[in-house]
Parts: sequence; C-alpha cells; structure tokens
Amino acid sequence: MVGRIIETDADVAEGAAWLAAREPSFARALAATGPLPLRRRPDGFETLFSAVVSQQVSTASAAAIWRRLEMIGATRPEGLRASSDEALRAAGLSRQKIAYGRGLAEGGVDFDALRAMPDVEVVAALVRLKGVGVWTAEVYAMFSLGRADVFAPGDLALQEAARLVFELPARPRERELREMSLEWSPWRGVAARLLWAYYRVANGREGVR
Repeated sequence: MVGRIIETDADVAEGAAWLAAREPSFARALAATGPLPLRRRPDGFETLFSAVVSQQVSTASAAAIWRRLEMIGATRPEGLRASSDEALRAAGLSRQKIAYGRGLAEGGVDFDALRAMPDVEVVAALVRLKGVGVWTAEVYAMFSLGRADVFAPGDLALQEAARLVFELPARPRERELREMSLEWSPWRGVAARLLWAYYRVANGREGVR
C-alpha cells in the first residue's frame, strides 16, 4: 500500500509541525532553518540518471557534469545512447557511470509502475538496476515519488546533521540512523528535509542536489 505522498509545501509544513511537536531537538532545528523546501522533482529516466551522476561527487561537480551532459543532449535515453563514450567522458562521467547510464537507457524500468508500489518495493526494484544503490533509490523515492516516510540514512550529510541536532558524541552510522529514524515515522521524508536544511545552515553548503 502506498502511504502519504508529499505534493505541496503545505504537506511539508504539516510534517515539520508534527516532528517539532514530537521532538524538541527538531523544534530547535526548525527554528534555525525556517520553512523547509518541497524538493519535488519529476520522476522518470532523467532524474534517476541524475542521481547516478551525483554519486560520490560533490554537489558542485555533479551540477557541472549534468550541465555538460545537457549541452550534448545526453540526459535523455535517446541522446545518451547516441553519444560516444569519448563524449561522455569529456562531460565528466567515469567509465563505470557511462556503463550504468547506458544500462538505464536501454529500458526495462517501468517508471509508471513505481508510482503504485509500496516504499519497500520501490527501493527493492531500483536497487536491482546496475549502478543504483540504496541511497539513490531512497532519494528517488523521496523526491521524485514524494514518499513521505522514506529516509536515506546512508547519506553523510544526514548523519552529520543528526549528530549536530541531537548533540551526539559521534556521527551515527547508517544502521544507527535508520533505527533512530523509526521514531520519526510517518514523516521520515520531512525529517530528512529538515536535517539537510540544518546541515546547510550549520555548514554553509548544500547537502544534496
């Protein structure tokens, strides 16, 4: 069963209010960040490929690579298939990411079907694709499908923000943060937005593109 879908700023504000009422540390963080961003993106090939491009590079680097891919028309399946490996490497893609992108472009992903799948099944379906890890799948579910109760505990910015917000002695590891996030259900996707926003305030840079 598909749960709550975040469609509007009002949905995000509802989730933020719920989190702030439940957890004083979130209330303090929200006072520092102000209203949280919606961060909805279209679903489909381009957004998933963009998430793959963003893996293991900085936000600024990912944005620059994506702009160069747009310039050569390689952000859509047909354009990616038509681009040579040399052109894609010149745009900034590694050989591995070129292979991943070509695999995605060959099809086999029913993006419409993902919209009707429960959260767990969405993540499971996406991680079966070569080059799509759990982090990428969870971010896609949060921002492209609007899933309100999906979290991405493997994200280093979320881990560091959780350390700051909850005044922890060390940055929580992925498993620990995933367990912590269970307390924030059914609004874990908004908790992620709040932690990313707090990370940005605390560090002066974006935690996710």
